Amino acid sequence: MITPNQQQTRLIKATLFVLALLPLARLVLLGFQDKLSANPIEFITRSSGDWTLYFLCLTLCITPLRQLTGWNWLLKLRRMLGLFTFFYACLHFTTFIWFDHFFDLEAMWKDVLKRPFITVGFSAFVLLIPLAATSTNAMVRRLGRRWHMLHRLIYLIAVLAMLHFWWMRAGKQNFAQPIVVGSILTLLLLCRLVFWWHRRASYAR
Repeated sequence: MITPNQQQTRLIKATLFVLALLPLARLVLLGFQDKLSANPIEFITRSSGDWTLYFLCLTLCITPLRQLTGWNWLLKLRRMLGLFTFFYACLHFTTFIWFDHFFDLEAMWKDVLKRPFITVGFSAFVLLIPLAATSTNAMVRRLGRRWHMLHRLIYLIAVLAMLHFWWMRAGKQNFAQPIVVGSILTLLLLCRLVFWWHRRASYAR
């Protein structure tokens, strides 16, 4: 079993933090260089949405990977990955409400109700908010068992995010990336189901 000491764990977390900011740095650099393609708004929207999904997958990877390897120190990375999921989701939503609707809340709400892929994406974003707000150690202690129940919403969020991605790409008949990401999310959720069933069977013995 690999158990890095406290200093090594801090180094891993610091490295992960810097790497997680690279997608944002890339967008900023491309913006200064005027290289955000012919449609900058679509480019930023697509990039921020993609990275939201990637970080969601990485967050959901932690528990199965810990179960399979016994590397309990991986849990120290889960909160950071979850918060970066929320960070890029915020960037994705900000692009939508700012550049697409110029903070016209009425027009945004009509769009949310009118187009299913936006409806499920908006729902996923709203559900992420309480998870990010209760990510601190103080909130974990304060909520107790309710914290675990609340954070199980991540599974529903994963399903809604995948539906958002799939329906968005369906309009362009481009399913390659949704199939890959959807397969990864499905596998991660199935792993959790298998672990849960195994624990339940162990308790029943």
